[in-house]
Amino acid sequence: MQLTETHRPTLDRALEAIRTRAYWSPHPEHPKAYGETGAADGLAAYQALLGSRFELDQPGTDGWTGGEVSPYGPELGIEYPHPDLDVLLPAMRAGMAAWRDAGPETRALVCLEVLSRISARTHEFAHAVMHTSGQAFMMALQAGGPHAQDRGLEAVAYAYEEQTRTPQTADWSKPQGKRDPLELRKAFTAAPRGIALLIGCNTFPTWNGYPGLFASLATGNPVLVKPHPRAVLPLAMTVRIAREVLGEAGFDPNLVALAAERPGEGIAKTLALRPEIKIIDYTGSTEFGDWLEENARQAQVYTEKAGVNTVVIDSTDDYKGMLSNLAFSLSLYSGQMCTTPQNLLIPRDGITTDAGPKSYDEVVADIAASVSGLLGDDGRANALLGALVNPDVKARLEAAAGLGEVALPSREVANPEFPDAVVRTPVIVKLDGAKPDDEASFMSECFGPVSFAVAVDSTSDALELLRRTVRDKGAMTVGAYTTSAETERAVEEVCLEESAQLSLNLTGGVYVNQTAAFSDFHGSGGNPAANAALCDGAFVSNRFRVVEIRRQA
Repeated sequence: MQLTETHRPTLDRALEAIRTRAYWSPHPEHPKAYGETGAADGLAAYQALLGSRFELDQPGTDGWTGGEVSPYGPELGIEYPHPDLDVLLPAMRAGMAAWRDAGPETRALVCLEVLSRISARTHEFAHAVMHTSGQAFMMALQAGGPHAQDRGLEAVAYAYEEQTRTPQTADWSKPQGKRDPLELRKAFTAAPRGIALLIGCNTFPTWNGYPGLFASLATGNPVLVKPHPRAVLPLAMTVRIAREVLGEAGFDPNLVALAAERPGEGIAKTLALRPEIKIIDYTGSTEFGDWLEENARQAQVYTEKAGVNTVVIDSTDDYKGMLSNLAFSLSLYSGQMCTTPQNLLIPRDGITTDAGPKSYDEVVADIAASVSGLLGDDGRANALLGALVNPDVKARLEAAAGLGEVALPSREVANPEFPDAVVRTPVIVKLDGAKPDDEASFMSECFGPVSFAVAVDSTSDALELLRRTVRDKGAMTVGAYTTSAETERAVEEVCLEESAQLSLNLTGGVYVNQTAAFSDFHGSGGNPAANAALCDGAFVSNRFRVVEIRRQA
């Protein structure tokens, strides 16, 4: 394999991108970029997987399991190998020494070959992501394809940079005056910790899965991929490609393996406490993330959990743009993103805008009207909303209407192509920040297409509520709209002190719930929503330790 010629230029560009934070991506977003027959070939490849056994030829298979049902209705009918952990885990460790000794550059280039082959099958992955997560097709293609691949490549670049910070060898000489100097030859090796466990999520199996997978693999660790039982296929496809590339490059394919679970088995808890597991990456509920952090003591645990994302609305000089931007942010993928705004904090006396003063009621009504206008056409609504990923989201959506005055009721959207899809527009509920009962509702995450328009006494009260929300509940994103330099500085100070990522005055085609690899940090690792950021040096540096060997020169 000509890995250096093929992939070293891409690695160099990725290294440059994480240093400059400028826009860059080697993975095209446009569907037509994958060839004239790319779309048809991808659909055919996806359909060929349905109703079959997904062979991986990994050791320790003691049976088969499956049961995925698309949020759009159809059963996938795919069976995956079920692991005998006592056989599979030792097999995964067997190839560690050779993978470690290959060094950071070779590992990075092998990872880039894996990503390159995934990229070539972006359309196939798009269908797999769509029918396991409920994302609309275009979002599944972009977020589940090139954006996920970018995040994986970003992790590889950080891993390479952190591992090569220390030289591989050094000659050390300490003068001794009239005596001969003390001389040693030293070698420094990035030594992996052990088997890494990736616990996948239902909503973004590749986007949230690839950073941890490639960060661990690039730092020398085998990776056991435990997908969410409703979203196995995209990660199983990833495992198959990784195993193929590793074998062709002369390494043990068992450095990457799949752990699909039987219904109700709860294999993640069992795996998390295995002594062989030294690294855990997890995206999902706060409850299980907290459990991992507290109980998986033998492992380095990286979690992205839940938060209460907040937007402070103080004033704006582009009222129409603000409304449009918020409407899209609230609607995208039915609010089923860990970055979607939930609480909109609005002074009860209203705000100033370029369209004149607007009362609290007017602001809420105009946001509701903007969402309704955006989603008024069912075709556009389906393309933006996708489908509700599971019945729990639907239950929360329906219950939210009873929490306060409904400013925007949710409506059912028919999907002609997939009649069984559960598609719902967002609900917006008015709540009062001064009422304890209302606070109990908006101070906990309500994952899905639910937003609360919270009336506050003033912008300063909004900032105090923001601070308390981030500190106590966490936030993946914070947004603010203001024309006041003083207020802008005050919002910045809250986010700097509480470690929250802030977007100010977004009115165009960039939204608070979107982040770009190589430039934006997803989460901060500094508040309860997540203990890690995608992606920074801290996300990779503790996946290996530098082991020094000294010799007498």
